Parts: sequence; C-alpha cells; structure tokens
Amino acid sequence: MDMSRSGNWLALMKRVERSVWFQGFIISIIIVAALTVGAKTYSLPYGVEAAINYLDAFITVFFLVEISLRFIACDDKKRFFRDPWNIFDTVIVVGSLIPVSDTEMILVARLLRVFRVLRLVSIIPDLRFLINALLKAIPKMGYIALLMFIIFYIFAAVGSIFFHQVNEDLWGDIAISMLTLFRVATFEDWTDVMYETMTVYPFSWIFYIVFIFLTAFVFLNMMVGVVLDVMTRETVQEEHENQENHHQALVTQISELQAQVARLADKIDAQQDRKE
Repeated sequence: MDMSRSGNWLALMKRVERSVWFQGFIISIIIVAALTVGAKTYSLPYGVEAAINYLDAFITVFFLVEISLRFIACDDKKRFFRDPWNIFDTVIVVGSLIPVSDTEMILVARLLRVFRVLRLVSIIPDLRFLINALLKAIPKMGYIALLMFIIFYIFAAVGSIFFHQVNEDLWGDIAISMLTLFRVATFEDWTDVMYETMTVYPFSWIFYIVFIFLTAFVFLNMMVGVVLDVMTRETVQEEHENQENHHQALVTQISELQAQVARLADKIDAQQDRKE
C-alpha cells in the first residue's frame, strides 16, 4: 500500500515537473528574479526595498523546491548530475542560499543572484540548443580568431611603420596600432583615421579597405558560417535521435502488445483445457 502511494506521488511529481504550466511559471519567476536584481541597483524607499528582499527570499526558496522536485522526479539520480545544465542550476540555487550580509561572501552571493537570470537558458530548450551549438563551434571559431589576430598583427606592424609620424597616439607602437585597427574594424569613426593618414599618404585608403574587407566581411562571415554549420549538424542529429527514440518506443509498444496477446492466448487455452 505504501509502495503504491509513493509510486502515485512520484508519478504526480513527474507530471507536475514536466507540465507546460509549471515550466511557464518557472520562466515567469526567473523574469521576476531578474527584475528584482535590476531594481536593487536603484535608490528605493525602505518599504519597497524590504518588499523586494522578501520577494527575493521567496524566489530563492521556490528555486530550491523546484530543483528538489526535478531531482526527485528524475528516474536516474546519477544521470541527473551528469547533465551540465542540472549542475549549473544546482550551483546557482545553492549559491543563492548564501545570506547577503556584510560578509566576505557578499560579492559572490550577489553575483550568483545575478546569474539566476541565466536559468532561462536551462529552462527553455531552444536556448539550450543555441548555447550547445555555440560551445561546440568554439574550437573552429578559435582557429578563425587566431587567423584574425595574425591579420591584425601584420596590419598593425605595417600601420605603425608608415603612419606613426602622422599620429603617434594612434600608430605609436604595434599594441596601440592594434587598438586603432580594432576601432577601424568596428567602424568607430574609422574615416577620421583614414583621412588623417591620407593627408600624408594619399593611397593609404587601400590599406583600410583591404583590412575592413578581410575583418568585417570575410572573417565575420566565416564565424557565422561555422555557427550555422554546427547548428545544422546538431539539428540533423537531434532529428535522428528523435526518430530513433520514436522507433524504440514503437518497438516497445509492439512488444508489450505481443506479450499481452500471448498472455490472453494462454488464458484462452487454459480455459479450453478446463472445459475439456
């Protein structure tokens, strides 16, 4: 009797944890938590600040209950902590329990309360998909960033050699030249830099056009292409896994139906043998 009751409670918690309304409620609580963090950056009356502190305490307790519910509803407890997103949520929730007072941990506690906003990523599947794709694209993006650094370094060396007499503040050494080129690559008043060097070197516009073409167009599109390629592969893999899971579910249902039919056939044969 107790086992059946515990099984019913576990099934109920699973239904609640996986329900759409519960997930929507969690998202709304995370949004409210983000608003409370932003509200604390303003100078508020004492009553409003006290209400926000009580609301923050309620949110912390709710997150603790929610992560506990997810852990209880999980069939494989070890697998629960193998998921990086579950570990992230657990660290954020446990860290939020640190009391915010005049202690050495006050900055850590405040930072963890700010990071609670990131729980939207772990709750919304589409955001998790985007983050996972971005993380998997980082190695290839690293090679593109390395190539971009080489281009920056070469152009910075050339700019420092030719343009340091024009403006020492922008082209004095290779480090300052790289900062200037970063300004050019982000289109922050880059024409002022170009026109200044053109007064001494009229054809220096070629230097800027080539650099902008490489950094702002070629490398940026390469970055976007890498991310899109990883997302496409992840989408195909996810669809393949969903098809396999659907196929396995169908096979399991067919096996269960066959077992039920076999049991019914055995019962019918047993009843016929009794009659005979």
